[in-house]
Amino acid sequence: MNVNMANTALLLMDFQNGIAAGRDEAVSNAVVAAEAARSAGIPVVFVRVAFRPGYPEVSPNNLRFAQTAANAGDAMTVDSPNTQIVEALAPRANEPIVVKKRFSSFTGSDLEVILRGLGATHLVLAGISTAGVVLSTLRQAADLDYRLTVLADACADGDPEVHRVLTEKVFPMQAQVLSTAEWAASVSA
Repeated sequence: MNVNMANTALLLMDFQNGIAAGRDEAVSNAVVAAEAARSAGIPVVFVRVAFRPGYPEVSPNNLRFAQTAANAGDAMTVDSPNTQIVEALAPRANEPIVVKKRFSSFTGSDLEVILRGLGATHLVLAGISTAGVVLSTLRQAADLDYRLTVLADACADGDPEVHRVLTEKVFPMQAQVLSTAEWAASVSA
């Protein structure tokens, strides 16, 4: 893989306390990816999902997020410990944290503005869940003409078969799919 580090950004998506619990392997691989990116001068951008108290951003027409709004109490609000980035991936002071309002990292956020500011045209994706944030962000980023890489082992899903199908069959149609070790080696070369 030929990586132009000047236009690459690593997106670490939904690695937050209320979502990443029990996904130790994906979190560990995301830590490796973040360190490789930092060492190579590649910007690391964190994305988390969170809402205002009372969930005014959530329409009752949105089945998944309406359930969250009805059942989560304050657990998915912007200041809740559940929506904060996991300690193992603690963002550095110069690393942007984007707050989104839907599955895609672009929806309801300023991600695209940040990526333009960074000059990023190649996105490296890692996140939880594979069928949620990773799939939705990949599809939208592809439609926005970003070059894409997915770090398969820095993603996780509640259904291992869904993860396998997405990373082996669906994502390769729009992205290069690599292990974290493969990608880290390519950026340190």
